[in-house]
Amino acid sequence: MIRDLLIGIDAGTSVIKSVAFTRRGEQIACFALPNTYESIDGVGAEQDMARTWSDTAATLRGLAGLVPDLARRTAAIAVTAQGDGTWLIDDDGRPVAPAWLWLDARAGDIAQTIRDAPEGRAIFERTGSGVNACQQGTQLLWLKRHRPDVVARATTALHCKDWLYFKLTGVRACDPSESIFTYGNMRTRAVDPAVVAALGLADEARLIPPIVDGMREIGELTDVAAREIGFEPGLPIVLGYVDVITTILGAGLFDPEAQAGCTVIGSTGMHARLASSIDDVVLNPDCTGYTMAFPIAGAFAQLQSNMASTINIDWLLDLARGVLSDHDVAISRRDLLAGVDARVLSAEPGSLIFHPYISEAGERGPFVDPTARAQFLGLSVRHGYSDLMRAVFEGLAFAARDCYAVMGGVPAEIRVTGGAARSKAMRTIMGGVLGARIRTSSREEAGAAGVAMIAAVALGFYPDLSACAEDWVRPLLQPALDPDPVLVDRYDRLFPAYVAGRKASAPVWHALHEQRRERHHG
Repeated sequence: MIRDLLIGIDAGTSVIKSVAFTRRGEQIACFALPNTYESIDGVGAEQDMARTWSDTAATLRGLAGLVPDLARRTAAIAVTAQGDGTWLIDDDGRPVAPAWLWLDARAGDIAQTIRDAPEGRAIFERTGSGVNACQQGTQLLWLKRHRPDVVARATTALHCKDWLYFKLTGVRACDPSESIFTYGNMRTRAVDPAVVAALGLADEARLIPPIVDGMREIGELTDVAAREIGFEPGLPIVLGYVDVITTILGAGLFDPEAQAGCTVIGSTGMHARLASSIDDVVLNPDCTGYTMAFPIAGAFAQLQSNMASTINIDWLLDLARGVLSDHDVAISRRDLLAGVDARVLSAEPGSLIFHPYISEAGERGPFVDPTARAQFLGLSVRHGYSDLMRAVFEGLAFAARDCYAVMGGVPAEIRVTGGAARSKAMRTIMGGVLGARIRTSSREEAGAAGVAMIAAVALGFYPDLSACAEDWVRPLLQPALDPDPVLVDRYDRLFPAYVAGRKASAPVWHALHEQRRERHHG
């Protein structure tokens, strides 16, 4: 039987998915399970590593139930997953503790101390990425100081996709994107001992696994994993780049014919531009954001990331649901969302400013402040629920503009993906705030598609990513939506106030943080 299918695994923070594609990029089936993690004292976020693997294996078995002869038709399985975090295993490959997720803010003070020291700028100059509490380096330093027993038992520090790749192949490795922005040098595209030392982890360098580039190196499915997932031993396994890279790849960031940016409007907000070479990388004075190796020789994706994007919308929906529930009216988020577009578009543009920092972990792009919190500015008695929702939508768009501003400016066209990209109101507001054409893709699972594209090139189905994108990306791009000039003018005048408001609020956030800390420890 011809092996005519590729499987992309995308193990996200909310959902773990296994998706089957034809060699030419047609999605034919998807099987997903909800992901689970535990909140620790309102600041930590931990995930059971064994369950993550068992759930991932279950999605592969579930996918096999949807696609006839899947095991015999599959040419390769490629894996990507949520980024950052710390997944420690011992010499036998067993977890030594629950995984720390990117949501974990316990290393916030450590990250800020490093950022305030000369080492912070030195790390940024080498990695192109600002130090923050999400990253494995700062989390590992916290564990070294507070849980040395855990670090002592560990022999390898992985990320989520690396853990799944290890379970599939038995190989301890990390891809170029996460390895380099965490511990490496973007110029050499290798782990940099000077970065490791500046993080205070010279003794823990033993934990950093080798870099495996899935574009060139392919693993094999072990006998043990094959029995668990129901596929054949020796099946090619591809270690993909981190999920944000595969998502923006699948959504259309890479386009030789257009200088486009890409915004992911999901649980988090990711905003990316493609730097064709190291000379095209723009480093900002505040040392924020990420510079990630892109699966094209010499290229990088520059990213700024908002900790919370659609989570802000969910919060406001749940606020309404709670009020209705108090009056014995049950309604789902989905039902509430059904009328949101019309309500938002009918509300007055720019009547409020909303800073979308609803995450308990604060913000990391384009500034880093773990104490940052969401806020409405300009409220009066005339404002209603529709005004609040419009302000939240506008806040997400302003946050995107805030991020693009420190990466050299907003590209003329932005490819948008993620759950909220389906909203006409969001696309309209995003175009007005950014002053850019907005283009969406009909690709349902961009992250899984992006990692499957890497496998397609690695296996030789295409000579390069450019040829692959012609089949996998370009046909799915929708017509561009031009920005409304009236909205562009109004939002251009409002954007400086958005920035001034968040800068002026820092002392308030810090004071509230100290109050919370005193209550917690009192």
